[in-house]
Amino acid sequence: MVDTETYTIEGPDGDSDSVELPAGLVDVLSEQGEQPTEVVGDILLLSFVQRAHAIVHHSEGETPEDLVEINEKGEELFEERFGMTLAEATGHSH
Repeated sequence: MVDTETYTIEGPDGDSDSVELPAGLVDVLSEQGEQPTEVVGDILLLSFVQRAHAIVHHSEGETPEDLVEINEKGEELFEERFGMTLAEATGHSH
């Protein structure tokens, strides 16, 4: 039986939530020397940026300008953190 590990996320207003992950999963997804919280943060950012990209570029209908701006900022933050664009990381561009 696999144990779990709990990671806590705190928002800018002080609210928080916890997520349980199977023990060892973060280690499997990490590179040598990476801290577990850094790995969780990387995957969190990646997930949000991919979701925003999908909403802006792959949804039907007109995309509100504020969502376009949110997506652009997310992609900027992605590039700052990972040193490459989302398009370079995923092999997918528009």
